[in-house]
Amino acid sequence: MTESDLDPLALKVANLPDSPGVYMWKDAEGRVLYVGKAKRLRSRVRSYLSADRMESIKTMALMRSAVEVDTIVVPSEAHALILENNLIKEYRPRFNIALRDDKSYPYIKVTVHEPFPRVIVTRRLVDDGGRYFGPYTDVGAMRRALNVVKRLFTVRSCNYDMPREMPERPCLDYHIGRCKAPCILAQTQEEYGAMIDEVVLYLDGRTAEVTRRVRERMDEAALRLDFERAAELRNALRHLEQLEEPTVVVEVEGGDRDVIGYARDGDEACVVVLRIRGGKLLAREQQVLENLEGESDAAVLSAYLGRGYLPSGDRAAELLAPFEFEDRELIEASLPDTAIRVPQRGPKRELIDLAEQNARHLLEEQKLASFEADERAVDPVYELQRELGLTTVPRAIVCFDISTAQGTDTVASCVWFENGRPKRAEYRKFKIKTVEGTDDFASMREVVTRYFQRRVEEEKPLPDLVMIDGGKGQLGAARAALESLGLGTMQTVSLAKREEEVFVPGRAESLRLSRRSPGLRLMQRVRDEAHRFAITYNRKRRSMRTVTSELLKIPGIGPQRRRALLHAFGSVQGVRDASEADIARVPGFSAASARRVLEALGGAAANPSLTNTDS
Repeated sequence: MTESDLDPLALKVANLPDSPGVYMWKDAEGRVLYVGKAKRLRSRVRSYLSADRMESIKTMALMRSAVEVDTIVVPSEAHALILENNLIKEYRPRFNIALRDDKSYPYIKVTVHEPFPRVIVTRRLVDDGGRYFGPYTDVGAMRRALNVVKRLFTVRSCNYDMPREMPERPCLDYHIGRCKAPCILAQTQEEYGAMIDEVVLYLDGRTAEVTRRVRERMDEAALRLDFERAAELRNALRHLEQLEEPTVVVEVEGGDRDVIGYARDGDEACVVVLRIRGGKLLAREQQVLENLEGESDAAVLSAYLGRGYLPSGDRAAELLAPFEFEDRELIEASLPDTAIRVPQRGPKRELIDLAEQNARHLLEEQKLASFEADERAVDPVYELQRELGLTTVPRAIVCFDISTAQGTDTVASCVWFENGRPKRAEYRKFKIKTVEGTDDFASMREVVTRYFQRRVEEEKPLPDLVMIDGGKGQLGAARAALESLGLGTMQTVSLAKREEEVFVPGRAESLRLSRRSPGLRLMQRVRDEAHRFAITYNRKRRSMRTVTSELLKIPGIGPQRRRALLHAFGSVQGVRDASEADIARVPGFSAASARRVLEALGGAAANPSLTNTDS
């Protein structure tokens, strides 16, 4: 957007009201690019024209295309939240967080707004007064629920608009006992309504309440000596009792609650809602969110709650969220019958951990389906992402370590872990070339520069997380190297050995993860492997230097013949143990030179049978 375009827009923004509302950025063709809500329209829209806001890549791309902004003033923030949701559904703006369409998931609908309600399957969620149960991500589970309803309850299957439309005689369902023919008033509206109440209770997961009611009616039928009806209710009761037990997956203090799990990987996230009714886990629902570049986790979760959870009809009295989110007061005001809590420990936190594990596995399935991952990432990788506040799951981790011996033979190692497991084909070792003496910071900068410069030149994949063995200084050196290569956005941390402190760029204080943390254990394993690999290379270098210095003492033996000796005998000790005849057989050696080698190394006496000539 040019400066000439900005002037009329800035003038319009200056005259916007300072009241709640919704704003829509549009392009030159009038297409809606982004819809947002605001407590104060003027200040929110004006922030898009400021330099600070332009630091977001997503906002920069939006403002390059936007030429116009429209606003709608509403009475309150709650109205703005609802209007924002409706406008996003209407226009599907490309720059808004995208909740992947879940219309393919069916609902069970009970038309309780009708005088004689029906139980039907639908894929459209309409605010028409009906009760919706779902969406069912497992169609098999939905069919099983419908089969139970048909077996236990005599719900009509016809489509008559009763009582306005009434047939002259009942259908086949009446004759086979599937319906009690309310269409010819063989069943009263009150009796039919009481049965529908039980259907709703069953679909809501309150099987125990339905069981109690059926038992009471069975006893009443037996007292009236209506044994045929009592037998029907007894069979229904047995079936209900068989159904109730398998639904108990987890119990926590009883009650109804919805538990939210959240997992994110880059610009995709998955939100899972566990539906707990009467202390029993009855269903799991999921939503994939896309187009998250530049958005915080707090903003993403807020977007889901406003546009995914809020419109759903089946909400519990308690909602457990994994962390604090934006616009909490506004969403709480829009959910007056639901208490929102963010538990940190105890059984409720364990429920959130369970939901997050489900979200991680579902997100992994998305990655595996799109061939973006070779194998499933282990849970500690996700734990590490959560504990370090990373935006991308650190599937690929590299770790650098510097090893030196009293300022000499300084080397470095780089190990690569994929999905929590070592990938040894990607291990690399380095001999420090530009640093004299002991300078870990300069050595770290050199090796990180060399490693990533080569990967970029060879167009090889880059890791998700760069780990440094060391403290703030080593981390700063690595960051400087990455920024010099234009890789400043790479996620980088360091792990210091003494107190197992984790240092993150831009954070003054170190992080101290729990010693039991799976994420910390993974970091320790990666760090220890880098250290082992560096030490091994350092020892090899020192050994080679020792060997070379010993052979340098031998007069008249140059580099080529030294290499020939080591190739033939493997080590200096192997040369010492060899006879003159053995050494004389090495290409480039004679009996005389073999004798000089043994005398210089203090080896075996010369063999008198060999002539004393030199080549």
